[in-house]
Amino acid sequence: MRPSWIRTKLFLDGGDPQETKDAVNLLGFLDGQTTNPTLIARNPEVKARLERGEKFKKQELLDFYKKTVREISALIPEGSVSIETYADSKTTSDEILEQAREMFTWISNAHIKMPTNRAGLEAAQKAVRSGIRVNMTLCFSQEQAAAVHMATQSGKKGDVFVSPFIGRLDDTGLMGVDLIENIIKMFGRGDSQVMVLAASVRNTYQLLHVIRLGVDIVTIPFKILEQCAKEEMSCPGNDFHYNKPELKRIKYEPYINFARNWQEMNFSHPLTDRGIELFSNDWNALIRIEKPCFPVHLL
Repeated sequence: MRPSWIRTKLFLDGGDPQETKDAVNLLGFLDGQTTNPTLIARNPEVKARLERGEKFKKQELLDFYKKTVREISALIPEGSVSIETYADSKTTSDEILEQAREMFTWISNAHIKMPTNRAGLEAAQKAVRSGIRVNMTLCFSQEQAAAVHMATQSGKKGDVFVSPFIGRLDDTGLMGVDLIENIIKMFGRGDSQVMVLAASVRNTYQLLHVIRLGVDIVTIPFKILEQCAKEEMSCPGNDFHYNKPELKRIKYEPYINFARNWQEMNFSHPLTDRGIELFSNDWNALIRIEKPCFPVHLL
């Protein structure tokens, strides 16, 4: 059963339905799951296939992804399952939206992940207007989160998640949990439809810190869930902090104007671009390049 002190929704970050089963058994509950191309690449079935030297045709890979999220959805039918669209630096908003429309039909409890860049925000604005739930991923700044709020104002609470990646900010020498606190504070100025989902959690200290902050959702790798169960995680006090003095604090930006057009916001971020590149590379590494049917010189 859910401990009474955990109001934050707990999601599993993974691409293996067996881990979903194990998480439900371990916790007694699970509020949802996030998936992405990297996690699908780590699925045991995929790894076994690659070890045999067999890659996927593009449609085969999409079919495998669909099968996987359907298995996960069946295990947590009341929860949310995030499915990630393919995007690289050249992917257009129309291409992201076309994928979103297809993926949203796979399961009844889907949120469709789109990158927090121009193409992703344009696609999200149209998607939310047509009733598609979205999870804006690879968020690394308060201004990006503000752009998500402004682009998706036609949605209702629960339709839209924004996923700041706190661990990846730590990797660059910044205190990632500060971004969670800053976004929560910014959205607290009004009634935002956007729910904050803390992603890229690397340890139990980060987990407890964002729970203490009152983040809406946190997504966690299975190994951290196991560690929490082993250590019998308890409610963090108000004086609890994720203390990493070597990390630079992220200052709150108090003057972001929600009345502006989101397209005027500074929503570009190098870590978003890098994340898109990494996810697309992991996806492309699974796909078999088809040889032409005829000798190249005849084509």
